Amino acid sequence: MTDTDKVAKAIQQVINTMMNRVMNKVLVEDPFIKEKHHSQKPLYAALVPDEIFKGSHFERRFVTPFGGVWEKLAQVVAKEAHGECATGHAITGTVGDERLRRIQEILNKLEHSQKGQDKSPPNWQMELAYIKAGQGNPIPVTVICDLFIRNTATNQCYAFELKGPLPNSDQTKVSKEKMFKLLAMEPAPVAGAFYALPYNPYGSNKQDYQWAFPKRWFDMCAGPCVLIGDEFWDFIGGNGTYAHFVNEVNQLGKGYRERIYREFLGMEPPPDADDFLLK
Repeated sequence: MTDTDKVAKAIQQVINTMMNRVMNKVLVEDPFIKEKHHSQKPLYAALVPDEIFKGSHFERRFVTPFGGVWEKLAQVVAKEAHGECATGHAITGTVGDERLRRIQEILNKLEHSQKGQDKSPPNWQMELAYIKAGQGNPIPVTVICDLFIRNTATNQCYAFELKGPLPNSDQTKVSKEKMFKLLAMEPAPVAGAFYALPYNPYGSNKQDYQWAFPKRWFDMCAGPCVLIGDEFWDFIGGNGTYAHFVNEVNQLGKGYRERIYREFLGMEPPPDADDFLLK
């Protein structure tokens, strides 16, 4: 089996496991029972078709188990390519107190306008150089990474803050602070720290990314510490990984959509059921 086949199989296994759990939940353990819905919410049932609430019943049971799907998928891909990968991994080291002060200074300038000045635009290289120029007394610091990879062949390690494609400002600020602290540790425990999004909802090019909130903290379109879509997947899995990922998701999606139409909604899939594809 080639490395590509191993990655494809790993992706299939994660998605199949999670989707089969959802299907068992909505078809066996906790199906939508219209009589129960009518009894509990007679006004809703009188005004709105049952199919609307049947859809929301499925959505609630789908969203929870898929909350950590990106981390799970990234983990299985990275293990095949690098050897070791952990989620929620804690790294402890020491950071000089002046470096910690400079980290807070930078974050404050990005978040708030200084008197008579506009807010500072993000510049990863300049910010990191400024932080590392500080020293001070060593302070113990622990950072929990969303994703931590160690390449067993080279022994190089990488840390990732992996967020959904439309992250809010607060969580992005926390991610940047964590990345700064990792790279400010002496010695640095990772060769690189990255802010990663699993796909770009605005297009195939990084320059197309438009969501405003993370742009306060990172140069999302050109920053070297930002990985979006194919950049991220190819980094953790090797060239072509994103294309294989998209292909596997679309192949699996066709079968599951047909099952959901027939087994859950009780109807034949419409002609355009397969029009939407992950790109």
